Amino acid sequence: MVERAVRVVGGRTPKAAALAVAVLAIGLTAAPAGSQTRPAPPPPNPDMEARAITQMVTAAEVAAWARERRDARAMLVAARMLGDIRTRRENGDEPFLTTAALLDEAESFAGGDRDLLDQISMERSPDKGVRASPFGAGPIVVVRRLRARETYSFTIEARRSEVLRVAAIGDGDTNIDLALRDQNGAVICADGSRDHYPVCTVARPRSGPIRVEIVNRGEVWSRVQILTN
Repeated sequence: MVERAVRVVGGRTPKAAALAVAVLAIGLTAAPAGSQTRPAPPPPNPDMEARAITQMVTAAEVAAWARERRDARAMLVAARMLGDIRTRRENGDEPFLTTAALLDEAESFAGGDRDLLDQISMERSPDKGVRASPFGAGPIVVVRRLRARETYSFTIEARRSEVLRVAAIGDGDTNIDLALRDQNGAVICADGSRDHYPVCTVARPRSGPIRVEIVNRGEVWSRVQILTN
């Protein structure tokens, strides 16, 4: 059965705010220092890869909430959420939604808070112990630049009967829409929620090509970070 678009989180500010507050309530204890032997990664798990897309989009929303309020602690949470996910790169522009970029923003918001600055410094350190990832090879990350009103599309071959998740995270300047079409051109999933982080989920894709269409609805160009599991 094919599902329509599933929003990762609902209204941008309330949901992201609730998430940030909930995570912060648990505490922001930095990972302990000390080298450890990393275990071999588990084999790819399509369901876990799909959840990785959800986590990345949620991190983007938390980061947007933190940016509006110049909240260093919330931005640190977003950076940690991204840091838990392993991705593989494709050709194109450098990703702009990265752990390092969010840590830079967190540092700029921290002012003279020494405790926060220490936590940010520890997050930057490669010597933080094991950070195991259940996502195997992880989602693909592709960055494209879309002109105003431009549509960027490409074709994928989904794994039959396994969850397919596609997200497109714009840089925040324009409204980005997303649609998936089957080989006959019929829309099987669409997200036109007038935001810059549309997500589509198809529970049981059929065999055959799926066309991914990403549309910049705005009047200015935008970078778009495209994610697929």
